[in-house]
Amino acid sequence: MLKTDFSTGTQNPYQAEGPPRRFGPTRSNPSRSEPNSSNRGQQTDVRVSMTDATDPLASFSEHAVSLDEADWPSVEHYFQGMKFEAPELRELIRAAAHPADARKLAKKHRRRIRADWKRIEQTVMTRGVYVKCRSHTDVAEQLLATDDRRIVETSQYDYQWGCGRDGRGNNAYGNILMAVRAKLREQSGG
Repeated sequence: MLKTDFSTGTQNPYQAEGPPRRFGPTRSNPSRSEPNSSNRGQQTDVRVSMTDATDPLASFSEHAVSLDEADWPSVEHYFQGMKFEAPELRELIRAAAHPADARKLAKKHRRRIRADWKRIEQTVMTRGVYVKCRSHTDVAEQLLATDDRRIVETSQYDYQWGCGRDGRGNNAYGNILMAVRAKLREQSGG
């Protein structure tokens, strides 16, 4: 379908109808947010990458959490460790040098993932993000600084946790961040 230029009433055969598509990774930084195509000029999306260890809102950030009787180096370590009921696998993942290594170890042992994992995985991630915010005020402040903007996890290949290449993903991680933000506001009376 051709896009009509409403200022001149002409149709441009070289421009497709609808907003431009964005491809490729975007660095995550709430101060560098991009316009939301559905309401340009009114509000901006906050773009976050779970794997950007330099972004405090990412699950890979080096903000330790104490959960389930253990200290985890990152939310990602905790999330990957909770996939398993075997204490030795949890400890192996907890001791991984980097969140990416924790993820690789979990993938390597995927046949041993607990039977109820799909049912509880978002609850586990929510707990990790919430405890991280309660334990590290700088993270909570950065999350609250996003105001009421929509938070989008920018993974181009993950349609569950991220927005996916075409923006139609479930954005589960972004939704978790927004839910934790709402809970923090509720608890602070704001």
